[in-house]
Amino acid sequence: MVNLGICQPLPRILAPPIHYSIFSTSSIDRIANSSIYTRAGTRIQTRRKKMWCLASSNAKQLDSSSAAAPNIPDGERMLVFVPPHSLIKHWVSILRNVETPSAIFKSAIGELGRLLTYEATRDWLPTITGEIQAPLGVASVEFIDPREPVVVVPILRAGLGLAEHAPSILPAMVTYHLGLRRDEKTLQASVYLNKLPKKLPPGCRVLVFDPILATGGTIVAAIDMLNDCGVENKQIKIISALSAPPALQKLSTKFPGIKVYTGIIDSVVNDTGYIVPGMGDAGDRIFGTTHN
Repeated sequence: MVNLGICQPLPRILAPPIHYSIFSTSSIDRIANSSIYTRAGTRIQTRRKKMWCLASSNAKQLDSSSAAAPNIPDGERMLVFVPPHSLIKHWVSILRNVETPSAIFKSAIGELGRLLTYEATRDWLPTITGEIQAPLGVASVEFIDPREPVVVVPILRAGLGLAEHAPSILPAMVTYHLGLRRDEKTLQASVYLNKLPKKLPPGCRVLVFDPILATGGTIVAAIDMLNDCGVENKQIKIISALSAPPALQKLSTKFPGIKVYTGIIDSVVNDTGYIVPGMGDAGDRIFGTTHN
């Protein structure tokens, strides 16, 4: 065994800034006067041009109708990220296709979850630095700190598919399952499984996996339960394959400081609570329990 000696933090190499997408829609009236802000502090008005702005490391004011937001610190805003990677677009396209069979759908949503997890954990994981003996000399190194495992919370049942490859991304993690069922008439969520502890460690990092953020009932109930465990909004990141404005609006209003990483945003939720065009019921398509 090689002893890892703790040393001073290594200087970081500055990488080019990540540019996240700006998603334009033609029907987003239901979230007019949204309180979701870009990192630059711009609130997006949806009365005329109807533009949905996603978080960017150097977001700019979109048009003359955008109003300057109050001076709200980053930690008190909800930010929504849609990484522009071509592989993310590829797997979203596979998921959208009504002809995609269950086995391929399950594989695709797992791959999408892997990529979104990678994006969400960028510059977020706790690390330790030190020196080890390499084959030709001593090397300064940086490892993920195993003393602070990331808390992974898949929302059953579809969240299992999205979180399938989290262990391949996260060297140190612990998983707590949440099972929530949406009433198809009232669209309200009810809990049928809760494996969360009474209290989670202070300052822990939490990743919540919920493939579809449509009306927001399920994800809001899940974050409420995490708050009851002592987790603050700023400690939580949500991984989602597909999102819609009603759910994002609820999250922004109730949980400022939270961050959402999603494959794509569709602007319409129909009367039965499904996103249009969407990708259908993720749980049914993963487990092959319906032909619709």
